[in-house]
Amino acid sequence: MKIRRRFATGGPLGRFVATLRDRLGLEPASEGAERGGSDRWEPDDAPAPHPEWQARRRFLVIAAGVFAATLLGGYLLAALAFFPAPIFATSRSVPRLLGLSEEAATERLAAAGLGLGAVERAPHPSAEGGRVIWQDPPPEVVTLEGSEVRLTVSTGPQRIPVPDVAGYEAAHARILLEGAGLSVGSVESTQAPTPKNVAVNTRPPAGTPLTPGTRVTLVVSVGAATIRVPSLVGMTEEEARRALEAAGLVLGTSFSQLTTATAPGEVFYQNPGAGTLSAPGRAVDVRVARGSQ
Repeated sequence: MKIRRRFATGGPLGRFVATLRDRLGLEPASEGAERGGSDRWEPDDAPAPHPEWQARRRFLVIAAGVFAATLLGGYLLAALAFFPAPIFATSRSVPRLLGLSEEAATERLAAAGLGLGAVERAPHPSAEGGRVIWQDPPPEVVTLEGSEVRLTVSTGPQRIPVPDVAGYEAAHARILLEGAGLSVGSVESTQAPTPKNVAVNTRPPAGTPLTPGTRVTLVVSVGAATIRVPSLVGMTEEEARRALEAAGLVLGTSFSQLTTATAPGEVFYQNPGAGTLSAPGRAVDVRVARGSQ
């Protein structure tokens, strides 16, 4: 390191400089300094910078520059390639789309400066098909202009296929129908070769898709048609009851009607008719003649 100063050698200032020079071991750079002129002074033992330190300092400067350039390049790459966004982006509020049709939701997004993203479809217990039941981002969230909003559109209530209960006992068949999310509206009887009180089918038939809670009619067998229905015409109501019970059948609905087909108090019509094959325990309905009074 060199010290360069211009000063006068005479006077107090000159004596102070001379003393400082002697203590620091400085020598004048020229003879003119000894004669009282102004001159430049420098230390006689100033060491030169070490080459290794110079190389290390140069390496650190280069490394710092490379690191800064890499950091800046990575930021620009992420901002432009992976997360592109306008430099001066405009904020938009996401409109409420729930309950709208898919077409109306798309138009409202366009009017708000937003785009339609992925659209998924899912069943909903109450929303009719084609209505928006979910959106992301939710309503009133502030986002960038041009951002996309994802939607889920209803396909309507979930459909439940009617289970096949044929061959199960009536009580078990009811449990299967109710367990599937349906309900048993009524139970009807029918003649079938299957044993008595066994489910034959349902109405609607098995496999029909229905909304949850729909009522289903359960059809139950009363057994095979093995009993021939006796003729009840001309009998009183009590005589008809005994004749049916003796054959293994029962008396069903009985009501009187004004007619001259038979004497008052006698059966003039029956259903099923005489000679029809019926299952055991099947009811037979009758009509009894009523007089003019």
